[in-house]
Amino acid sequence: MKRFFVELYAYREMLKSLVRKDLKTRYKGSFLGFLWTFINPLMQLAIYALIFPYLMRVDEKNYAMFLFVALLPWLFFSTSLQTSTDCIVENYNLVKKIYFPRQVLPLSVATGGLVNYIYGLVIVLIGLIVAGIPLTWNILFLPLLLLILYMTVSGFCLMFSAMNVYIRDLEHIDNIVTMAWFYATPIVYPLTMLPDWLQKILLLNPMTPLVQGFRNVIYYGMAPHWGEIGIAAIEAVVIFTLGVLIFNKLEPGFAEEI
Repeated sequence: MKRFFVELYAYREMLKSLVRKDLKTRYKGSFLGFLWTFINPLMQLAIYALIFPYLMRVDEKNYAMFLFVALLPWLFFSTSLQTSTDCIVENYNLVKKIYFPRQVLPLSVATGGLVNYIYGLVIVLIGLIVAGIPLTWNILFLPLLLLILYMTVSGFCLMFSAMNVYIRDLEHIDNIVTMAWFYATPIVYPLTMLPDWLQKILLLNPMTPLVQGFRNVIYYGMAPHWGEIGIAAIEAVVIFTLGVLIFNKLEPGFAEEI
């Protein structure tokens, strides 16, 4: 475990370089370029905002903002997970030819996703002001929520990228899993509309307390529910630790399996 972080620190410049490269090339050659960072979530927001208030009978005055605040962290999670799953396999030339700590690859995906999410978060905050929803001092809890979210995403990225080297079907399976996971997370609906027993089950989903936390802090202007944040923090530590252990266990065979 210690070696994992020592090597990561030693190759921090490589991590930064990969993140910059990802941000520069993600929309290279596209007419709208970096604007797609905002257009993609806005298009999804428009579709969900038109359909789900009627299907779910959600009573929210500003449903679009209610949804957007929760949709952005989910997009950070799901996009990072799907992109990182095949990042080791896609970079087989690097993995086979030169030595570097392989964890740099999935963590660069998670870090690039975090940067994109922060850009989107700025748009959300501006949108709230335009919509007449006041911001409160509780937004100062955002760094804590971002840290927990980043640990959770990084842990899953490490796990899936390592396992996909041995189980290539995983990159197809995770598309199905994230689709089901989306509806098991209170994004398009408030958690409180569900029965108590189902709420308790959904809180075991690591994205549920995080989505709740972001929604409370940004949309409702409330302090996060500390019980839920405690659950999210514990889950993040467990997921990240498992990610590191699984990655370290599987890494020695990467070059042969690829």
